[in-house]
Amino acid sequence: MVEPFLGTWKLVSRENFDEYMKELGVSVAVQNLAGSAKPRIIISADGDKISIKTQSAFKNSEISFKLGEEFDETTIDNRKVKSIITLDGGSMIHVQKWLGKETTIKRKIVDGKMLVVWD
Repeated sequence: MVEPFLGTWKLVSRENFDEYMKELGVSVAVQNLAGSAKPRIIISADGDKISIKTQSAFKNSEISFKLGEEFDETTIDNRKVKSIITLDGGSMIHVQKWLGKETTIKRKIVDGKMLVVWD
């Protein structure tokens, strides 16, 4: 279930983030800003509705969704995407689709810390 993900998390490391940003075509200046940000991620649930708030000095964002249901999302870099978030094998899998492209953000709790991998 979603319970292990609930709470406030501070990003301490990122896997594949720089490659992910380059693949998206994000400018070097924005890559540097985003790469230096250490956001706080707050995950909460109200019944079957889950919210993920990302707070940083760079930019804040919030998404609300139901697991397994597609929703519209505007990403921090302003892409308009169709997203779906599911749970699979202890991981929260966030798939974003736009203009025939697709990315995946995988969140997993390991030793009391959230690991985030971008593909």
